[in-house]
Amino acid sequence: MSTLEKKMEETKSVSPLIETRDLTALQQKSGNLYRSINVISKRSRQLNVELKEELHQKLEEFASTTDNLEEFHENKEQIEISKFYERLPKTTLQALNEFMNDELIYKEIEEEPEA
Repeated sequence: MSTLEKKMEETKSVSPLIETRDLTALQQKSGNLYRSINVISKRSRQLNVELKEELHQKLEEFASTTDNLEEFHENKEQIEISKFYERLPKTTLQALNEFMNDELIYKEIEEEPEA
């Protein structure tokens, strides 16, 4: 199974549709709504960086080495890869799903009191 197929299998449980969320459930997970949103947003950024790097690596495999502006051709593989990544659920939805299913591990950094 290719990495693209694995990625699609992993994200099948995440609904790409907009849904209302229960804010009290988010708050109960960490004890503070804003802390929960902060954890979700940081994880979303991590996922976004990973996806972006993966996409660029895959697209570089099919990149042409000629830099001629007059010569433009469509690369079917690049188009298919791009369409696949466009169909994936947004990283915020993936991060929210991981957070609500207790798949995220996070720790609070305690601030030292000033003396």
